[in-house]
Amino acid sequence: MIKLLIGLDVGTTNIKAGLFDADGRLLKVASRPTITQYTGDGLPYYDPEWMWETAAAVLSEAAAEACSAVRCLGITSMAEAGLAIDLGTGKARSHVIPWFDKRSLPQLERLKAQEDPLERFSRSGLNPSFKYGMLKLMWLKDQDAELLTNVCWLSVSDYIAYRLTGERFTDASLAARTYAYDLRTLSWDKPFLEKYGLGSVAFPAVLPAGQAGGAVLPEAAQKCGLPSGLPVAVCGHDHLCASVAVGALQPGHVFDSMGTAETLVGVLPERTLGEAEFRTGMSHGKHVLPGRYFWMGGISSSGGSVEWMRKVISAPPIPYEEMNRMLAATENRPTGILYFPYLSGSGAPKPNPNMLSSFVGISVNHTRADMMRAVLEGTVYEFAAIRRAAEQASGQAINAITAVGGGTRNQVLMQIKADVTGCTFYIPSVEEATMLGAALLAGVGSGVYCDEQDAWNHISPQLSIRTVTPDPEVGKLYAPYLESYLELREPLHDHFNKLARKG
Repeated sequence: MIKLLIGLDVGTTNIKAGLFDADGRLLKVASRPTITQYTGDGLPYYDPEWMWETAAAVLSEAAAEACSAVRCLGITSMAEAGLAIDLGTGKARSHVIPWFDKRSLPQLERLKAQEDPLERFSRSGLNPSFKYGMLKLMWLKDQDAELLTNVCWLSVSDYIAYRLTGERFTDASLAARTYAYDLRTLSWDKPFLEKYGLGSVAFPAVLPAGQAGGAVLPEAAQKCGLPSGLPVAVCGHDHLCASVAVGALQPGHVFDSMGTAETLVGVLPERTLGEAEFRTGMSHGKHVLPGRYFWMGGISSSGGSVEWMRKVISAPPIPYEEMNRMLAATENRPTGILYFPYLSGSGAPKPNPNMLSSFVGISVNHTRADMMRAVLEGTVYEFAAIRRAAEQASGQAINAITAVGGGTRNQVLMQIKADVTGCTFYIPSVEEATMLGAALLAGVGSGVYCDEQDAWNHISPQLSIRTVTPDPEVGKLYAPYLESYLELREPLHDHFNKLARKG
């Protein structure tokens, strides 16, 4: 009998559902844009009921031809977005607050003033950030303490799973992004929550990624076009799910997700986190794979920098075809310009919401094409900084990277990445890696596959892989510019922090 799996990805840009067969072939995909709304005072949010209705619509469309052959549903999502629901009625008590919303910066400063960052990192795997669920809860409490009476905090994945099944559950990779989950004890950190007046807030049960926490209720089944009783699993952080779909299953295999933002994910043996990991500035935590941890670093405005420059150099924005021809005509060598890709602040290994983008080294001889190429170079220099920090923390050389996403279609960018880093890049023909990863993990949890390696063995024969190899001679030309880039990052951080303090 044919075995079908469904993956649901509730993302920042789109909400998507995909129907896959057991060999990873995408049979049907349905997608709707994720709509960000704004309060009267300009704060972004997602409407919970709209989010549920949209998830139900894409699930119904993706599952329309599957009938009873569907074995499981796996849900993944953006990591830190979440909401409070009423424990009695199950109704939303807050908006879904996006991960990128900065309303909790004052609460962050209060927390940072009271906590030892290394001690908190050793428990949470995280450096302090406004993004996390606990900071959003602190903000809600400061607005109205009664709002948090008799409530449960759910991530986006957890919320959709709750609407489908009536059960409250999550996985450790999402639980950790609240900043309130203790990796040492694998439990919610009650003393820490009580310290900030959040001890009465409930949190969902934490299950292994892919393990079903409930089954689709009859009413939800009718609404979503799914079989009643279908097992539903929360499969974790979207980038981690995508890494599973490309076979990044073991230490030393690094996954690069290239979109508007860019995220680098590596695998580590499960370990006690300490100063070496803390010094990298990167996020760490339990992987969606059993017995493994991950490290994660990111560039908030990688592809976003390219989109911004398309608008800057041309009105209307230069078409992609013309941009690619312009880039292809440039010399395969450094422009001499250093671009720092911090349009949305900087991420790990030195996270700082105060950072802004900068150009250094522009001369009268530089052209539009040089400026565009310099933007690509800058995102690669930042990428190289993340790679270097990861190598220092893990003690493992990183020489091969699997990349997916829209950025992989830019051949000039991929060659610059290979040349600057000296790494070989492998670009597999995976369709909808995030959804596929969620479907595979749910498949493991429901017995379609023996384990994640068995799942990968099923899908890998269907994939073709494009390879981009480095040119060592061009790499030598880039080396001094990379070192200059790394040296200038610290004074730029000081500069923009000083400006932020002055208001």
